Amino acid sequence: MKLSNQAIGALMMALQKSLMEQSDIVPVLQEMNFQAEELDSSHSRLMVTNPPVVSLDGVELVEDPSVPETDSGVLIPEE
Repeated sequence: MKLSNQAIGALMMALQKSLMEQSDIVPVLQEMNFQAEELDSSHSRLMVTNPPVVSLDGVELVEDPSVPETDSGVLIPEE
């Protein structure tokens, strides 16, 4: 059995949530419900039926004037 792309995304969201909130990831993982999706007689993958929600409410993005902006809008730090 393998993780589905959806389950991998759910795990990544759990990691992002714990990093943003500076909290332990374990409770988020413990709350996840998994379901097997049968692809064929010998292959299945796990899905997460309740992926975590990451909210940006209250988060303020601040531009750093010391980091130059490229023409593409991508910020590239100076070395």
